[in-house]
Amino acid sequence: MPDSALLPDSAQPSGTPRPAARPTARTPRHSTVLGLMSACVMLAVALVAAVNLALPALRADAMHPSPAQLLWIVDSYVLVFAGLLIPAGALGDRRGPKGALLTGLAVFAAGCLLAALAPHVAVLIAARALSGAGAALVMPATLSLAVRTAPPERRAHAVAVWTGATGAAGLLGNLGGGLVLQYLPWQGLFWVAAPTALLLLGLTARLAPRTAGAPAGPTDPVGTALLVLGSLALLTALIEGPGHGWGSPLVLGCFALAALLLGAFLGHGLRAARPLVDPRLFRARPLRAGVLGVTATFFGLFALFFVNAQYLQYAKGYSPAVAGLAIGPVALGMLVFSRLSPRLSRRFGTRPMVATGLACLSAGLGLLSLIDGRTPYLPYAAVLLVMAVGMGLSMPPLSMAVLGSLPADRAGLGSGLNGAAREFGSALGVAAMGTVMASHTGGVTDGMAAGFRVAAAVLAVLGTVTVIWLRPTSDAGTGAGAGD
Repeated sequence: MPDSALLPDSAQPSGTPRPAARPTARTPRHSTVLGLMSACVMLAVALVAAVNLALPALRADAMHPSPAQLLWIVDSYVLVFAGLLIPAGALGDRRGPKGALLTGLAVFAAGCLLAALAPHVAVLIAARALSGAGAALVMPATLSLAVRTAPPERRAHAVAVWTGATGAAGLLGNLGGGLVLQYLPWQGLFWVAAPTALLLLGLTARLAPRTAGAPAGPTDPVGTALLVLGSLALLTALIEGPGHGWGSPLVLGCFALAALLLGAFLGHGLRAARPLVDPRLFRARPLRAGVLGVTATFFGLFALFFVNAQYLQYAKGYSPAVAGLAIGPVALGMLVFSRLSPRLSRRFGTRPMVATGLACLSAGLGLLSLIDGRTPYLPYAAVLLVMAVGMGLSMPPLSMAVLGSLPADRAGLGSGLNGAAREFGSALGVAAMGTVMASHTGGVTDGMAAGFRVAAAVLAVLGTVTVIWLRPTSDAGTGAGAGD
């Protein structure tokens, strides 16, 4: 019977150790489950990029959304998605990742259907937020299932494949969204996404094995509320900062509210008997390094993504479809090098791989600051490939550092922390590039060059701290969930 709701994946008594399901003749191969999990997370991530392509059609729609409403049509998904990742991951730990994934796909599909049928802008924004809530359940559950169902010696490979899929999702969103919007109105994006989610739901119900939940795990409603509201306030400030100005009452108020709520969350975590996230977990340097490294990596990647389409269309004169295809070296490079990363990490060590990857990213951003409208595409593509190598080498070991710092039954929380770091890094990258570009009035390439120099410097600093925290220790480590 499939998990049709967020119910425990096992009926065993609370506190009883429950090993992962043993393979049987009727259990799908791990590669099948891994491919399915990759497809699920690709759908959730691809919709972020695809909706950006629909903005011209939405602007001309009969609903006549204002510029601020257009921004919220895009950002409501991202805000809810990022804000709920950690609680959603913890919920998957408690109730079982398969049930969380099925619920997330159903909620995601419902949000897409509501968006396609939305008669008013307010309904469309609410529908996007609903889809974001579903995506928040999907992302940590897919990584948790991929890791839990893998043999111990294949867990690093599972993380690497999943990481490559999240990178390729951006290309899928650009190409797939561009093709849909070329032949269909903006509603077509959601008419395609909803049945795709339902198809994946059916395949997951049939093929994904049940894995042990932890019904006795922490519920912590107070900590969850503080974390979600604080995260939403911080993300709102980061998203609105470039447009409204960092000194505007809205942005300053959101930063103040975020500081108050997240400070209260930390204090609650230190006092509560069973907190959602115990701040003391971050005494483990691998966990700190993994979270900071993932944040830094996506800071750099989304600094690129923020200006890539503008550069290719305005400075190079490419069509939207060609501009979407031109980012291909990033996705292809990530897919190749993320699969090589576990093998290279075993041979040369995790720390050298992360150091090399983050150095490639920082160098790539620095090289991008030298291009202009006269730069041929091939040198530009070569720099994109350098950045893809950096992403592919660094992301799997960084994600493994997060997952490996937590017990096996908290894999969902580890996935949520990994995803939240990714989304906050993305928001920071966009905010930084948007702010620097807004301060330069000399054209797209002038502002872009200055923004890339700033992003390269920030990434170099964050990367250095990450590598320092990854230095070997004599401690055995606290986690057992995701070893190499």
